[in-house]
Amino acid sequence: MRLSTRGRYAVMAMVELAARQSAMKPPAAGRANPPVSLAELAAAQMLSLAYLEQLFGPLRRAGLVASARGPGGGYRLARPAREIAISAIVDAVDEPIRATRCEEGAPGCLAGRRCLTHDLWAELGEQIRLFLAGLTLQDVLDGAVSGRAAAPLQLALLAEA
Repeated sequence: MRLSTRGRYAVMAMVELAARQSAMKPPAAGRANPPVSLAELAAAQMLSLAYLEQLFGPLRRAGLVASARGPGGGYRLARPAREIAISAIVDAVDEPIRATRCEEGAPGCLAGRRCLTHDLWAELGEQIRLFLAGLTLQDVLDGAVSGRAAAPLQLALLAEA
């Protein structure tokens, strides 16, 4: 299962933004960190500036980033990195995680019929969504991602029996 470019680029840019903010000294009481320009994020992650501009609108509307206009403007996280789930970033850029080509209400996989593997791929997509929902930007910054994948509880319990 591959996440498309929109979701991957949005996550990469948000991690870069979070890393830059965490590297700054804490702002004075009642003040926010200075914003980071999209040009800086694009250069650091070797991403297209035009593409990032398309992604940051939905991220702002989802309440994940705040923008500042004018000279010295840019973006900052709208809330702490530990409160932003990776799945929220993917969802914000309208990137459904789907491992099957079947759509709800569509004719189906094979000539109008649901294929035998439909539930397998749909469940894989749901597992990916749950995994990303359990990770935050802070987890990525802290390097606390490896080892997080786990066997589903039911299967683990059956294996022990």
